[in-house]
Amino acid sequence: METHEFTASTVEEATAAASEKLGVPAEQLEIKVLDQSKGLFGKGTVRVQATLMQPAEEPAAEKAPEKPSRKPRATKAKPKEEAPQEPQAEAVVEVAAPPVSSGVVEEIVATQEDADAIIPRVEEVLAASGLEVNVRLKNMQSRYVNLEIDGEEAGYLIGRNGEVLNALQYLMNISISQSLNNGVRVTLDADDYRSQRETSLMRYAERIAQEVRNRREEAVLDPLPAFERRIIHKALSEIDGVTTYSEGEEPNRRVVIAPAEETAGKA
Repeated sequence: METHEFTASTVEEATAAASEKLGVPAEQLEIKVLDQSKGLFGKGTVRVQATLMQPAEEPAAEKAPEKPSRKPRATKAKPKEEAPQEPQAEAVVEVAAPPVSSGVVEEIVATQEDADAIIPRVEEVLAASGLEVNVRLKNMQSRYVNLEIDGEEAGYLIGRNGEVLNALQYLMNISISQSLNNGVRVTLDADDYRSQRETSLMRYAERIAQEVRNRREEAVLDPLPAFERRIIHKALSEIDGVTTYSEGEEPNRRVVIAPAEETAGKA
């Protein structure tokens, strides 16, 4: 019996590769999984042993029942990126007063030296995942080094509502805060997800602000990461009749959208 080994992302992909290489239908192959590992972001590798089986001779006097053919399943496609979803809001009657600023924060500005130190760290983590992606510097704004991750498999890094991307960004910021210790932060984007999410958040915030003005009741949004809270604060900063502030502790800190006159005495 002829035996070969094949490596792919899934058993189905390896079976399809063996069928194509040996020029026989998949039902004529005996597939044995030799090794299987799962990647950091859902993409793993599998190594199989494919053995070409000799077709059995059918008895002359009796026709063997036909065996339903098994076709190899199609190669797993790149995961479809989910459209950014809006956070939920709930109306409330009473909330705690907004925190009072205790002082002026010294301005921190990211430099090219910071970017040169951060990019290799991100590349190292992504290389360990086995994903075929590239990391490039998009720009630097204030204390933030903004990086873009692109490539055919960048979609694995987004997740539902950007949860995977946010988690990776959070871990990278912990790492660089310990090494750089200068207040510089990194933001990660994949397949231009952040700009789509920003547009969605701005439209959502404007709609909730209109409801707050109409009802004369404040609304509390779902917990958001700091950079998404800033998007909402900025989007509503010039809209008359409403004001915004954040309350709660990380990672459950939320944006509150309130009628402007209700917070006039809270400063």
